[in-house]
Amino acid sequence: MTRPFIPTASPSLTAAARSASRRRRLHRLHRLGGVVVALFALLHLGNHLVALAGQPAHQRVLEALRLVYRHPLVEPLLLLVLACQLASGAVGAWRLLRTGGSGRTPPPVARLQAVSGLVLGGFVLVHVGAVLVGRAVLQLDTNFHFAAAGLHTPWAWFFAPYYGLGVAALGVHLACAAQRHRPPQPGPWRRALPWLLGLGGAVLGALLVALMAGWLVPVVIPATYLSAYPV
Repeated sequence: MTRPFIPTASPSLTAAARSASRRRRLHRLHRLGGVVVALFALLHLGNHLVALAGQPAHQRVLEALRLVYRHPLVEPLLLLVLACQLASGAVGAWRLLRTGGSGRTPPPVARLQAVSGLVLGGFVLVHVGAVLVGRAVLQLDTNFHFAAAGLHTPWAWFFAPYYGLGVAALGVHLACAAQRHRPPQPGPWRRALPWLLGLGGAVLGALLVALMAGWLVPVVIPATYLSAYPV
């Protein structure tokens, strides 16, 4: 008696299915972490904009926000989310930009999202590292003075594009995500959202640089912060 033939998936198809499943899980993880990081970034950038009303006002809002994100239980989780976001974003961008032998070129919006994500990831990595060093090694309060000090030193040529591009990359990254996930027949608001996010990020980046440089309101940086930069 012959056994009935039961078709099974080939090893190559099974490996491809597993790879696609891993990519979907990585994408969901990145999107979930992106919500957390985006909320924190909006609060953080909004706190900087409060400095338009004066540095004491910025400091008051900063100390209120620190009660939440510097809580002993919250801060490690936030740093873990940031680390996962950087790792998953780097892996996703590498896979998308490396077309290899697939012969399929990613759409321009997807490539722009990947490149802006890499720029944003580099900014976050340097920024968070600098804050942790400033707190643990330099024993400085990493407040508005800490963020703006570099723009009041000969290193301003580095910090102006560093902040401007970092914030602009956030807007472009969110704009590309909004464009790629909008419905087939979007309403006027959904059509305008990617443009608002992209242009808003560029404008906000320029505004923050001008604010921290002291072009909009007077900014006085204590010597303790300026001495941390080699001249």
